[in-house]
Amino acid sequence: MHKETKPKLLRRLKIIEGQMRGLQDMVEQGKYCIDIITQTSAIKSALSRVEDIMLENHLSTCAADQIKAGNIDKAKKEILKVYQLKKN
Repeated sequence: MHKETKPKLLRRLKIIEGQMRGLQDMVEQGKYCIDIITQTSAIKSALSRVEDIMLENHLSTCAADQIKAGNIDKAKKEILKVYQLKKN
């Protein structure tokens, strides 16, 4: 992992953690449904950004190293696997 990626991810994950606590509070307090759905949408978007950062990191480190080492099939399989996971 790139040294600048880890703190960026941890920061985002802490924000998501706070959003999740806020979501739990909203449900406990019986907040308006649309407000809860808005919050869940924000959390999903934030998690998607974490995935994007991880994918970018993986492609520029692990996958690139595998390709340089001649392990093209392994790199291709991993990239396709991540692509399939991201679609869901």
